[in-house]
Amino acid sequence: MSSDQVRGRAREFVELHDQVQTSVQLLDSLESFLSTFQKDLSAVSGQISDLQDRSKDIGSRLRSRKRIEKPLSSLLTELTIPPPLATTILDSDVGEAWIPAIEDFERRLERLKSRSRVRAARDLAEVAEGLRIAAATKLRAFFLALLQPIRTSMTTNMQVVQSSVFLKYRPLYAFLQRQAPNVAQEVQKAYVSAARTYYETGFRRYMRTLGWIKARTIEKADTLVSEATEKKIDVDIERLEHARIEGPGVTLAYMADDKAYKDHIESLFRSCMLVLMDNGTAEYSFVTMFFAPEPNLPASSSKDSDANMFSPKLFPADDLQSVQDTDFGVTTPRASRHRTESLFSTDSMPLDQTLTKEEQNALNTVWKQIMDPALEHAQNFARAAFEPPPAVIPLLTMIRLTESVMLEVQKRGCSPLESFVFGLRLQMWPLFQKAMSDQVDALKKLAEGAGGGYFRRAVETTDASVNNICKRYIVLFLSFVMLTEQTEETMIFSNLLRLRQELTKLIETHTDKSGDGLATATTRSSIFEDLLQGLNRGFRSAPSHPKAQTEITYWREKEEEARKRMDTITQQRHVRPGR
Repeated sequence: MSSDQVRGRAREFVELHDQVQTSVQLLDSLESFLSTFQKDLSAVSGQISDLQDRSKDIGSRLRSRKRIEKPLSSLLTELTIPPPLATTILDSDVGEAWIPAIEDFERRLERLKSRSRVRAARDLAEVAEGLRIAAATKLRAFFLALLQPIRTSMTTNMQVVQSSVFLKYRPLYAFLQRQAPNVAQEVQKAYVSAARTYYETGFRRYMRTLGWIKARTIEKADTLVSEATEKKIDVDIERLEHARIEGPGVTLAYMADDKAYKDHIESLFRSCMLVLMDNGTAEYSFVTMFFAPEPNLPASSSKDSDANMFSPKLFPADDLQSVQDTDFGVTTPRASRHRTESLFSTDSMPLDQTLTKEEQNALNTVWKQIMDPALEHAQNFARAAFEPPPAVIPLLTMIRLTESVMLEVQKRGCSPLESFVFGLRLQMWPLFQKAMSDQVDALKKLAEGAGGGYFRRAVETTDASVNNICKRYIVLFLSFVMLTEQTEETMIFSNLLRLRQELTKLIETHTDKSGDGLATATTRSSIFEDLLQGLNRGFRSAPSHPKAQTEITYWREKEEEARKRMDTITQQRHVRPGR
């Protein structure tokens, strides 16, 4: 390239040089920027690392807070008393709304006691104690007011009041037992006093009514040899029905207003025993359910919200019912008894509530305090029924009824009443034994020809009188068999055996008076045949019993023996003329 060309392009070279310089400067600037960016990027990386560490720390603290959130929330809930709860206790009357409210309040009260080391719990304890006192005061007045119908009117149905009112508010009384035992004891004493007066008045009036009816019918305890002439000597099935709990209608108090109304002693005794059984077992069931100690709080439901707890659905209260057909308000069995269950059942007691021996004895004592006057009136009527001693068949009917009542009382689990009924039973068996001994002695004296002393006048045996004695024996034996379910019962059948032996002696003694062997055998055969026919007719309607066949076999053998003697004497008399 020539110098002219170089000079001509020198300007281009200068510009190119300038551009190169500019590029170098730009590259230096870019290098400086990149170096600065690298430093800044390192700083940002350090900050991100710090942020990550802080994030981990915050996450850990959050998890820790979440772990204590529920316990802390529970603690705060336990250490508070919601205003609606306090308003319910302080400003409202006791009612159904109190049942869930008191249960919730008692749980909070117990939790405050268990958190006594927490300052907030100590601060709230005074408020809770004030609410406890207010609740106990209102509940005391409430339960005492419930006793007014029992105190003021004998037409109040005790069992209806117990089942529809007292048992409905049982949780409130349980609160008093746990949180205010002195108030609970006062309520219990008030109930015992009111119920004792109620039953004492009711049973006194009812037993007096039964006594009036008893005085209208005088039934002598005649023996088989009595001279009393019955229109019809037969088994009275209707009277034997009084040996069962499920039998004919019982005597109601208003029936005594009819001056012409009369009833047999076993019917009146049955009325006494059934009224005592129904009321005694019902009262025992109530006492063991209502006054039983309940140390544990009822289980709470975490699903119930405060709104639901303090705004319960209200139900109409049950109306109190009264018995208007008689001035005796205790439960009186109606005209027919298809059920014998008590109004309350001991099965309704919670299965997890087991009472100690001391607690059970305490409840038995409460029942005795309530029912002692009623038991005394029933005992007095029983003594009046046994004096003078009734006839032997009504007496055995009463014994069988007592045994049935005792079994039913055992089923209902009323041990104090069971002891009372058992005592009555023990009083009746000696009377029965004496009555049977009188029957045996009367037959024995008649057979021996004793004419005075025991009888109103001397009695000579005749065919008619002996036949009447046999008929009465048949009635006695059939009645005893109908009233006896056990195959072997020594007290019954040993006395019947003695009676049968004396009856046999009487028949033999009476027939021997004729002095003629054939006439004696004929009369004996006729009497034994009448006995067999009477027993066979009676056993057709009577329940089967092993002793029935034994009795028939005995008299059949006696009849066959007499018939054989007749044949022997007849043959002997026919042989003599031929000689």
